[in-house]
Amino acid sequence: MNLTYLYRTIRFIIVIGAIVLGLLSCYYLSKVIYPFLIGLIIAFLINPLVDIFERKVRMPRALAAIIALIIIFALFAGLITLLIAEIVSGANYLSTVVPEHLDTLIEYIEKYFTAQILPIYDQLSSVFKKLDSGQQDTIISNIQNVGTRIGTTVGNFIQNLFGIIPNIIAWLPNAATVLIFSLLATFFICKDWYRLSRLGGRLLPEKAKKSSRSVFIDLKKALFGFIKAQLTLISITTVIILIGLLILRVDYAITIALVTGIVDIIPYLGTGAVFVPWIIYVAIGGNMGLAIGLGVLYIIVLVQRQIMEPKILSSNIGLDPLATLIALFVGFKLIGLLGLIVGPVTLVIISTLYRANVFHDLWGFIMGKEN
Repeated sequence: MNLTYLYRTIRFIIVIGAIVLGLLSCYYLSKVIYPFLIGLIIAFLINPLVDIFERKVRMPRALAAIIALIIIFALFAGLITLLIAEIVSGANYLSTVVPEHLDTLIEYIEKYFTAQILPIYDQLSSVFKKLDSGQQDTIISNIQNVGTRIGTTVGNFIQNLFGIIPNIIAWLPNAATVLIFSLLATFFICKDWYRLSRLGGRLLPEKAKKSSRSVFIDLKKALFGFIKAQLTLISITTVIILIGLLILRVDYAITIALVTGIVDIIPYLGTGAVFVPWIIYVAIGGNMGLAIGLGVLYIIVLVQRQIMEPKILSSNIGLDPLATLIALFVGFKLIGLLGLIVGPVTLVIISTLYRANVFHDLWGFIMGKEN
C-alpha cells in the first residue's frame, strides 16, 4: 500500500475523531456547565460597555462590570414591567369589550346554524331513516368511536396540560439558581476578561492562536450583526404596526404593536399569529372596515419584511439569503423550532471558520502539506 495514502487516511481519521470528540464533549459538558456558558455569552455581549466604563469613565473594572450588569438588568426589568403594565391595561379593556363581541359572535353562530346546519341535519336524518337497521347500527357505532377518540384525545391533552404545572413549579427554584450562578459567572468573567484571554493565548500554539483570534473577531462581528439585524427588523415591524393601528384608531395600539413586534421573532408564524385570528374575529363581528384595514396592514408588514430582511441580514452579517434559508430549513428538520435559531448561527460559525482558513489548514494537515 502507498504510505502517502495511508498517512493521509490516518490523519483524516484523526481530524474526524477530534471533531466528533470535541462536539460530544461540548454537548455533555454543556449540560453541566450551562450557567457558566450563559454567563460567558452575557459577558461577551456586555464587554464593550464594560470597556467604555473602564477606559472613558476611569472606573475600576470590577465596578464597571457591576454597573453594566445593573444597567442591563434594569433595562430588561423596565421593559418587562412596561409590557406587563400594558398587557394588564389591555386585559382590563378587553374584559369590558369582549362580552359584547362575544354576544355578536354567538348570535352569528346561531343564525349560521339555523340557516345552514339544520337543513343539512334534516336531510341527513331523512336519509338515515331510509337505511336498514344494520346500516344504522354501523353509522351509530362509527359516530360513537369518533366521539370516544375525541374524548380520549381531549382528556389526554388536559391531563398533560395539568401535568406540566408541577414541572413548571419545580423548575422555578432551578431557574433562580441558574440565574444567580449565571450573573456571578458574568461578573467574574467580565472582571477578568483580558486576563482569561491572555491565559488562553498562552495555552494555545502560535498558529492556533492566530486562527482563533481571526475566528473570534469574525464570529463577534457576525453574531453582533445578527442580533443587530433582528432588532432592526423587529423595530421596523413594531413602528409600522403602531403607525397603522393609530391610523385605524385601534385602542391600546402601543401594547398591540409591542406584543406583535415580539411575536415577530417566532419563525414561520411571526406577525400572522396575531393578525390572522384578529382579522377573522373582527370580520365575523361585522366590522369589515377594520378587518380590511388590518388585512392591508398585515400585507404591508409581510412585504416590508420580505424586502428588508435579506438586505439587512446580508449587510450586517454577510450571509447569502439562499444559504440562510437552507440553514433555517435544515435546522428546523433536525431539532425543531430551536433549529431555526441554531441553523443560522451554525452557518455563521462555518462561514467564519472558512474565512479564517481553518478548513484550508485542516485539509493541509490531512494532505501532509507544510503551511
